[in-house]
Order: sequence, then C-alpha cells, then structure tokens
Amino acid sequence: MRKPIIGLTGPTGAGKSTVAAAFRKLGCAVVDADRVARDIVQNPDCLARLKETFGDDIAAADGTLDRRKLAERAFSTPENTKKLNDVTHPAIIRECKRQLAEAAASDCKAVILDAPLLFESGTENLCDATVAVITPDASRLKRIMARDGISEKDAALRMAAQHGNDYYKERADFTFDGSTPWDVFDETVANLLNRIMGDTNEEA
Repeated sequence: MRKPIIGLTGPTGAGKSTVAAAFRKLGCAVVDADRVARDIVQNPDCLARLKETFGDDIAAADGTLDRRKLAERAFSTPENTKKLNDVTHPAIIRECKRQLAEAAASDCKAVILDAPLLFESGTENLCDATVAVITPDASRLKRIMARDGISEKDAALRMAAQHGNDYYKERADFTFDGSTPWDVFDETVANLLNRIMGDTNEEA
C-alpha cells in the first residue's frame, strides 16, 4: 500500500514541531523542509548564485554562509525575498521530493512533510492531505518569547509578519489545536493520524 504524504504547517509558536515529534513516535517518517533549506544554501552551486544575487560578503572567509547577513538583505524588500526564493525554492523542492520518496520506501506508517511555508511554496501539491497546527495568539506570544528569549514587542512583530490562523484554516484539510493538554496530546495526534489514514485509504 502506498504511504500517504501528509503536509504539516502552521505559524511560528503554534507547536508544529511538537506535533511532528508526536507523528514520529507513531511510526511516521518526517521530512523537515527547514532543515533541507538550511543544507541547500550551503550547497556550492546555490551559494554561488546567492553571492551573485546578494553580494560576495554574505559568505565568511572560510566560505560558509553568513545567514544573518543573507537574511538582512533577502528580507529587506519583497523583491529581494522573491530573488531568494527564485534561487533556493527549486533546489529545496527537488531535495524534498527525493527525501519524501526515500521515506515512503521505508518501513513507516506515513510520511510527514514538515514545512512552515507549505502553502506559500506550493509544496502542498506533493501531499495527500494537509494539517495546520493553530494556537491562540496569546499562547503563541508566550511560547515565542520563551523559546527565543525575546521581548513581547519583538515576538508580536514576528507574529505580525506571518499569516494568521484563518489563512491556515481556509487551506488545510485538517487543523490541530497546538494548545491541546499534554496528558492527551499524543492520543489526539494518534486520532488525527487515524482519520487521515482512513480518508487517504478510501481515496486510493
């Protein structure tokens, strides 16, 4: 039986990584799109194109990428962000596809594509179902402050730079409440997985 691919997304601080870990405990393989992206920008070909686009000094003397300097330039304007995406997205999607195929061939229950920009990048098209983790804004704010050691103002700015919960609700096949109590968290994720598996098996 073909393993379903489940896209997992949500805004920062919602609890997506915790849900991904729960899926992994249930026997799912997880492909982390953020990790793929971090590796891709260190690829010599990709790094060369980034230097052409944003300046040679985005690489340190030892040849490694200065991520902070790249971020400052790439996210300074929408046009520069588009340039970054034009360089990196095709390679990221290719590598995600390769890892998804490799994971699907393993002894797993399902494959999770953990992708913060699942809908923005179009990678939801690689998935049989999509799940958005959403959490009340007040809870997200506290989590971001604690996780990143930043002020309430800075955490609020990060949240404001992302889509709100409605964006994900409108696009995802399933939603998961990231504020689910710990004592039933894993069980609730397991119930969600069973629902998805049932739906994708019916469609197969």
